[in-house]
Amino acid sequence: MVGLAVHVIRDKSLKIVFCGTPSFAVPTLQAVLRAGHEVALVVTQPDRPSGRGMTLIAPPVKQTALAAGLTVIQPEKIKRNEEFRAQLERIAPDVILVVAYGRIIPKWMLDLPRYGNLNLHASLLPKYRGAAPIQWAVANGEAKTGVTTMRLDEGLDTGDILLQQELTIAPDQTAEDVFPLLAAMGAALMVETLEGLAAGTTGPTKQDEAQATHAPILARDDGRLDFNRPAMTLYNRWRGFEPWPGAWTLLNGRKFVAQRLMPLDAGSLPDGPEEPGTLRVRDGRMFVRCGEGTWLELVEVQLEGKKRMPAAEFLRGNRLETGDRLGE
Repeated sequence: MVGLAVHVIRDKSLKIVFCGTPSFAVPTLQAVLRAGHEVALVVTQPDRPSGRGMTLIAPPVKQTALAAGLTVIQPEKIKRNEEFRAQLERIAPDVILVVAYGRIIPKWMLDLPRYGNLNLHASLLPKYRGAAPIQWAVANGEAKTGVTTMRLDEGLDTGDILLQQELTIAPDQTAEDVFPLLAAMGAALMVETLEGLAAGTTGPTKQDEAQATHAPILARDDGRLDFNRPAMTLYNRWRGFEPWPGAWTLLNGRKFVAQRLMPLDAGSLPDGPEEPGTLRVRDGRMFVRCGEGTWLELVEVQLEGKKRMPAAEFLRGNRLETGDRLGE
């Protein structure tokens, strides 16, 4: 049946409108083009100012689409944009693909194509619905995550599931490491989903609302280290929140970023009466007491306004002693 599905889809490519913005969406756009589908229009967010000079930068999806000779539009708004609506109605796509576009899809757009609006979501739905599923899965210490293709409805990631694929998260991987793996996996899964829909071999499955969890958009304070938590919890949050908002605390009132940190094995340091947030300094190394009697080593650090550096280098230029406190 798989061979038959591929044969059918290649004989009759689908007409697609592709909506996406960041680098995560690029592999899916490339994959559907390689599969022989007609991408009639690419919809992405407007160019945004970036860098010290605030130069306008085109989104990665736009750059990829223009390089492939595709038509690109960048509407500021889509819900009540009559010109945009008329353009999509003239195209009459078979399906609209939505991959990290960054806009809520209005009902008129959901109802337009015969196969609906298909979304690639970077989690195993219904877990981690929301804007930051990769970051929160890693931050919560999950051993696996994955990708889901789904049919969008008017809810927040609540539509019917089409296909899913799992990915094991290694204990030392950060969210930044996992992003490209899921992007590539999701691109292949979206092509498989389109083949299955065209062949009639892929059908929808309702989500189990009882299993749903939320992955809200990240905020700066999510990266603040609460040393009352166990060291492994803080280590996982650092993995999940790289590169932003990172893992940070205060040192004498200034932002102090743990650019790299490691939890210590039980018994690596002799137990003592220290409160969470208390430092031990030993042989050019920095350790901080965490909840439940656990310890983190601060391997690389960065004080606000200074460069990133190994702990030993930082200690040579800053007077820190055992008993000093972080978080104040």
